[in-house]
Amino acid sequence: MPSWPGANSRGRTAAKERAEQVALQQGVRYRRMFVALLGVIVAVSAVVVLFGTVGLFTETRSRPLTPAEQNRYKDEEIARRWQAWPVTGVFPDEVKYLGLDRAQQYARRVGIAPETDCGKGVDASVAGVLDSHGCVTMLRATYVDQTAAFVITVGVAVLKDEESRVSAGEELTQDDRVGVLPVAFPGTVSERFGPDQRQRTGWVGAGPYLVFSTAGYADGRTRAAVPPEEILHSELWPAAKSVGNQIAYFLADPPKVPPCTQGNVC
Repeated sequence: MPSWPGANSRGRTAAKERAEQVALQQGVRYRRMFVALLGVIVAVSAVVVLFGTVGLFTETRSRPLTPAEQNRYKDEEIARRWQAWPVTGVFPDEVKYLGLDRAQQYARRVGIAPETDCGKGVDASVAGVLDSHGCVTMLRATYVDQTAAFVITVGVAVLKDEESRVSAGEELTQDDRVGVLPVAFPGTVSERFGPDQRQRTGWVGAGPYLVFSTAGYADGRTRAAVPPEEILHSELWPAAKSVGNQIAYFLADPPKVPPCTQGNVC
């Protein structure tokens, strides 16, 4: 017998409602799963951000410098002085030295030479050593002693670092006839000071610097014209050596190191 249309319609409606109810329940489950997964992602992200923030704060906050950091600060500060300081900071107007009977006297700066290549500011045998160890540049200035009887040229050879300076120093000759080339300034007491007038030369190491000194008489006497015993007992070389040592001291004097990474407060 054919079914009644009303009964079939009610069955289809009930089936449709059941299907919609199942779909709704399934959607609710999916939504709950999505919300839970999203919550986990947000929580993990928050933890990562928290740890990152803590790590960044720990890394950037002020703290005491370690001994290694203190030494690195000193080395870097000393190594940049030849550029960071004004030229009058490297070569002061006056430099103290000890004269006869250890009396304190002052050498006066006559002039400062233009910066030059290392090989052009020293004798050839010295130039080879400096070049082989990566000499960066040569700075020179000329002084006269307090009596204006002696002329002294000081040369600062800038090496890459202190290790290079030490290596270069180990290879330098002990011949006191070679070293830095004199710089004469016309119209001053130094105008007659040339390579032949050098009586003695020497050098001292300080940080990444080799500080050379050479001295002669302002009257233009050559080395050959001065008896060796006069040089040995003259005030000339002690004065020149003292001036060079003073400039080396200025350049390598240890700086004051801040106690913390961000100044004086940790």
